[in-house]
Amino acid sequence: MKNSYLKWVGRCFGPQVKSIKSAAVLLLCAAGAFGAQAGTDNRAPEVPATIAVEEGNKVHFQALGIGVQIYTWNGSSWGAAVPDATLFDGQGVVATHFAGPTWRSNSGSQVAGALPPKAAIVDTNAIPWLLLKSLNPQGPGIFANTTFIHRVNTVGGKAPSADGTFVGQVARVPYAAEYIFYRKAND
Repeated sequence: MKNSYLKWVGRCFGPQVKSIKSAAVLLLCAAGAFGAQAGTDNRAPEVPATIAVEEGNKVHFQALGIGVQIYTWNGSSWGAAVPDATLFDGQGVVATHFAGPTWRSNSGSQVAGALPPKAAIVDTNAIPWLLLKSLNPQGPGIFANTTFIHRVNTVGGKAPSADGTFVGQVARVPYAAEYIFYRKAND
């Protein structure tokens, strides 16, 4: 099993990582260290059975996402999160992640994830790990022919624990996660 960027940072820096901002810098360094594996390692991460990818799919591309989960107070709760993140691999910025949920690569390809996703809570202090079936991958590039998307090894991103003070209040909560994109094994 390959070491994920986030697990590697956790093992190396553990309690010294005091914030997502400092974690982001360390994770970018870790991404560089693992860059040779990006796009070539077809080993899927260990995940709970509830979010396992169907047989016949293989890892095509992996990236580290760093950004925020955006929550809006509706008067009684924080609504569903909307992501705003940048994805990195060993070479640098490769894609953006935004509402939909959607991922758009620098090469022009794009993929959206079907809602609702399958989810597993692995760390109660972080947003859940997800498995999303892809919807309508478009364009050539890293997201072409994507079948599934994993969000794993999450850090932060949970909705605020305190109620909002007015309807429409927005909370931007920092998070990091590893994103893994799959294709059919014969693609």
